[in-house]
Amino acid sequence: MLRFIARRLLQVIPVLFVIITATFFMVRFVPGGPFTGEKSIPPEILKNIEAHYGLDQPLWRQYLNYLRQIAHGNLGPSFKYSNRSVNEIIADKLPVSLELGALSLAVALVMGLTLGVIAAVRRNTWLDYLASSVGMLGICVPTFVMGPLLVLFFAIHLGWVNASGWYGWPDRILPSLTLGFVYAAYLMRITRGGMLEVLNQDYIRTARAKGASELRIVLRHALRGGLMPVVSFLGPAIAGILTGSFVIETIFQIPGLGREFVNSAFSRDYTLVLGTVILYAGLITGLNLAADIAQVWLNPKLKFE
Repeated sequence: MLRFIARRLLQVIPVLFVIITATFFMVRFVPGGPFTGEKSIPPEILKNIEAHYGLDQPLWRQYLNYLRQIAHGNLGPSFKYSNRSVNEIIADKLPVSLELGALSLAVALVMGLTLGVIAAVRRNTWLDYLASSVGMLGICVPTFVMGPLLVLFFAIHLGWVNASGWYGWPDRILPSLTLGFVYAAYLMRITRGGMLEVLNQDYIRTARAKGASELRIVLRHALRGGLMPVVSFLGPAIAGILTGSFVIETIFQIPGLGREFVNSAFSRDYTLVLGTVILYAGLITGLNLAADIAQVWLNPKLKFE
C-alpha cells in the first residue's frame, strides 16, 4: 500500500511540473498584460511597476524565479489586488468553492445512486424508463443552459430564492442542483450498469434461492460490487465538480475561487491564474489517487500496481 502511494506521488511530480510550465508560458504569450487596460499608464510608471514585480526580467529568469517561489509554498503577489498575495486570495475564496462542490457532490450521489439502484432493480419497468430519462436529460442539457432556466423559474417567476449571490441556505440550492444534476445523470447510468451486472451473478441467484429478501440482496450482496464502477468514476467526477464550478460561480455570482479564476484570466493576473491551476491540478491528481485506493479496498482481488 505505502509503496503504491509513494510510486503514484512520484508520478505526480513530473505531471505538475509540465502543467506549471505549460500554464506559465501560455499566460505570458497571451496578448496584453496585467497592467494594460482602458486607462493608459505613463511609460515611466509602467516601467517601475514591471520592475517591482520582476516583469522586466527575461522570461526564462521569471520562470526560474517562479519555480523557486512555489518550491517554498509562495504563489506570489496578485497583480490585480494590491497588497494581497495569491495564497491569501485562495485561502479566502477556496472554502466557498469547496462548500459548493460538497453540496453538489451530495446532490449527485443521492440522486445518481438512488435512481441507478431503482432502475436496475426495477429493470424494464416505468421506474427504469423514468430514471433513464432523467439521466439522459442531465447529460444532454449543459449547466450554462440549466442554470439560467432554474433561475428564471424558481428565482424570477416563483421568487423563492435570489437570482444570484451566496447569502443564505436557500441561495445554495440552485447552484448545487445545477452542478450536481449533470454528474447525477452519469452516476445513475454507471450505477445501473454495475448493479445489473452484479444482479445476474450466480451468488445473487443463490441468495434468492435461500429466501433472502430483495432488500437484503441489494444492500448486503449486490451494492458493494455494483458500486465498483462508481468509485472509479468518483475521482474524476469530484475534480470535474470543482473545475465545473467556474461556470456555476459566474452564472450565480458566487464569490468562490472559480469565479476569481475567470476574472483573473480576463485581467491577465498571471500569478493568480497559475496559483489556481496548481491548486486544481493537485486536487485532481490527489482525488484520482484516492479513487484508486478506494477501488482496491472494495475489491481485494485487485492489486496495487
